[in-house]
Amino acid sequence: MADGGSNLGSGANGGWWAATFGRALRSRNYRLFFMGHGTSLIGTWMQRVAMLWLVGNDLFPGDPKRAALWLGVVGFCGQIPAFFITPLAGVMADRINRRHAIILTQFLAMTQATTLAALTLSGLINIYWVIGLALFLGTTAAVDIPMRQSFVVEMVERPEDLNNAIALNSSVVNGGRLIGPSIGGVLTGLFGPGVCFLINAASYLAVISALLAMRMKPRPRQRTHKRILHNLREGFGYAYRFPPIRSILMLMTLVSVAGMPYNVLMPIFARDVLGGDSRTLGYLMAAIGVGALSAAAYLASRSTVRGLGRVISMAPAILGAGLIAFAISRSFYVSLLLMPLLGCGQMLLMASCNTVLQTIVDDDKRGRVMSFYSLSFMGMMPLGNLIGGTLGSQIGAPLTVAIGGTCCIAGSILFATRLPALRRLVHPIYVRKGIIPEVAAGLQAAAEMPAVPRETAAPAAADLNGAADPELVPADAGAGPVTAPGTGPSPRGPA
Repeated sequence: MADGGSNLGSGANGGWWAATFGRALRSRNYRLFFMGHGTSLIGTWMQRVAMLWLVGNDLFPGDPKRAALWLGVVGFCGQIPAFFITPLAGVMADRINRRHAIILTQFLAMTQATTLAALTLSGLINIYWVIGLALFLGTTAAVDIPMRQSFVVEMVERPEDLNNAIALNSSVVNGGRLIGPSIGGVLTGLFGPGVCFLINAASYLAVISALLAMRMKPRPRQRTHKRILHNLREGFGYAYRFPPIRSILMLMTLVSVAGMPYNVLMPIFARDVLGGDSRTLGYLMAAIGVGALSAAAYLASRSTVRGLGRVISMAPAILGAGLIAFAISRSFYVSLLLMPLLGCGQMLLMASCNTVLQTIVDDDKRGRVMSFYSLSFMGMMPLGNLIGGTLGSQIGAPLTVAIGGTCCIAGSILFATRLPALRRLVHPIYVRKGIIPEVAAGLQAAAEMPAVPRETAAPAAADLNGAADPELVPADAGAGPVTAPGTGPSPRGPA
């Protein structure tokens, strides 16, 4: 049901931009979240830059090898809780009130930022405090992310706007990434990192206020007497047995371990490779946001999920090529021009995988599958950060990043070779959900006609790229050893 502000997305009242990019903003609850979360993310990115500079420069001045090692350790500690907690949080996301859980996690994150600011401004901060607070924030984020990923569906009133909402989420994250590091780098240089931590703490009030102001419809939750571990095993089996979900999660895992460690090594590049300071780091991080924001805008302008398979297969190669070129560069301006390529590849992969998973997953397993998605990047990044920090201290940051880029390109090629088979498995789900409109219309017309013998049925074949597949999909596509989720009998009935 539309609210009073639903005209925002119409071409006549909202203009071309709203009609093309902002369809999900027609939903009042999503608009509130978009504005509050966007404000908070500026503070989040300010804190990230300030934290990198605190560890990489203030605590270990003049010692790049120790700094690289501790940057990897802090990155590991900040994200390792996700490896253990995120899957359990995904089970809980299918059981509890997600909005209430997100309000709690945002309050805890605000507490962490306040504590970090107080310790830094008082001069009491040391690497052990940083590690402890990184573990605390990592634990909070491990619960928050699967809750928030699953909550998007509840905030968006029109199912057809889900793709746009996920892309807008990516846009607001990278809008914060564009603005936050620039401000954070300047403020860190002028006043020190403590001021950035304090501003981040205050920014959480925006998203908490937005969540409290939402008017949510009660979400029907499936009553279950199954234990959490049973639900977790059920969700894991569901994701593992369906190749499209499994392949997406494996690709995300590879990129997270091999490609993402460049983030924690950025202070080394800014100071020791490019000869800059905290402002150099801020500019590089902001330039990554430019590319990511451009990619998110492209995805937001798309009106359908069809075609995202090709995007997923190309994105790691874009990221990998950018990483190799960045590792070779010794010029600040060349590196600055390469940063958008990294952000673009990273965002195309993450947002496209998110959208496809949200589209093909069964509703009663959404929280668990999205927790596996969160685990594939947030849970695997600590391993990548630890490996990256250790390698960086031994062979240097540039060679470490170049090796990661090569692995990303290899993963892209492997996924591309499997894409045709994955398209055929996803096709029945797209038909059932009406994502392939001409086929959906044909099925509706056929439903009003007498049944056709199965032997004569030959459904049209379409794929993730939206093009007809040369091989016709059998009428029982998805059956047999591997069953596409939602294509068989379900106690919930058809979507």
